[in-house]
Amino acid sequence: MRILMVADGRSPNTRRWLSSLLQLGYEVRLISSYPCSRPPGVTDFEVIPLAFSQLAGHDLTSPSGKTKKISSRDLLRRMVTRFRPLFLAGRYLMGPLSLQRQAKRFVHKVEENPPDLVHALRIPYEGMLAAYTPKSIPFAVSIWGNDLTLHGKGSAWMTSMTMRCLVRADALIADTRRDIRLGYLWGFSTLRPTLVAPGSGGIDLSEINQARPSPSNNMGVSLPAGVPLIVNPRGSRPGSVRNDVFFQAIPLVLRQKPEAFFVCPSMDGQPEALRWIKRLGINNQVRLMPLLPQEQLWELFLHAQVFASPSQHDGTPNSLLEAMSCGCFPIAGDIESLREWITPGVNGLLIDPTSPVALAEAIVTALDAPQLRYRAKEINAAIIQQRAEAGLVRQSIDTFYHQVA
Repeated sequence: MRILMVADGRSPNTRRWLSSLLQLGYEVRLISSYPCSRPPGVTDFEVIPLAFSQLAGHDLTSPSGKTKKISSRDLLRRMVTRFRPLFLAGRYLMGPLSLQRQAKRFVHKVEENPPDLVHALRIPYEGMLAAYTPKSIPFAVSIWGNDLTLHGKGSAWMTSMTMRCLVRADALIADTRRDIRLGYLWGFSTLRPTLVAPGSGGIDLSEINQARPSPSNNMGVSLPAGVPLIVNPRGSRPGSVRNDVFFQAIPLVLRQKPEAFFVCPSMDGQPEALRWIKRLGINNQVRLMPLLPQEQLWELFLHAQVFASPSQHDGTPNSLLEAMSCGCFPIAGDIESLREWITPGVNGLLIDPTSPVALAEAIVTALDAPQLRYRAKEINAAIIQQRAEAGLVRQSIDTFYHQVA
């Protein structure tokens, strides 16, 4: 089967999905919405920048685990990073309009070598572009986390283009049941096929298990030994993850657990994080880290006691499933999508994502309850095996693709 993917080629989620399709023996082409290197295995590759994506940073992870900036416009991109909320608001207004300039180019790419299926890995802005797919070719779109609960409401144009995408789609894929339900409300036909497929193609437990035997700290950085580690790996996600709440909770935790240490992958150099650390005087108890290679992130989850993500808009974060696979106790925002995975007090804790006090109390509760963490570790291992294991998810994708195509 020939699949044309429309996705952010830099994204680990995209790379995982491509890997799953290649393992299934599909011929895969990629149109990337962001400038990036050509992923291995794809038979055709092209970059079509969407909604000013050429201004974004090109963060790639080197083998050493250090983040590498590849850009001839570093100063401009640093300004975009510094004023990201303003850039996001402007993108909501102008991004959908900018797609029309690329639509002709996209349609030409599709028609010159028609695939059996076009699949956009999220709605803004890849799905909005892929909705121009000629009617004779099946079009599937994935919903991720905040596509409908946040981005789809960003402006009148975002709402209109999101609805247009879902009305056009022949099939809908999501990583939570909630987003399938919301998809119907936004115009997707109840008569068309749907699939819930978590983990961007599933969680490869065999790869994660390879990280388990090492008792040493191989993460390339020095972290304190013998102290509770709390990990927030979500990076900067304005409007989605309340990192302001996360940082404000840290001094509250330290009052009761002064030895606790907080580790933040994908936040190295983030202005918001640096401001909060300075304002709260918590520099000695927080480590901001660059984007980590997958193996090093798993190693960190294996060492840590708590995964913390005060998200108010989310689907099923891959990092949450990976933390659960590694036995790291999950604490997350109390929202519908995450209630599909976490039963409070059983295999994790859910909190008001706007409350630093609630997050701090949950972290302290988890650190004071080793039996709760141990029981959650066993339950979460079973959940991942039964619902998110890579082989299981890959087979469901294969069946679904053939049904749609």
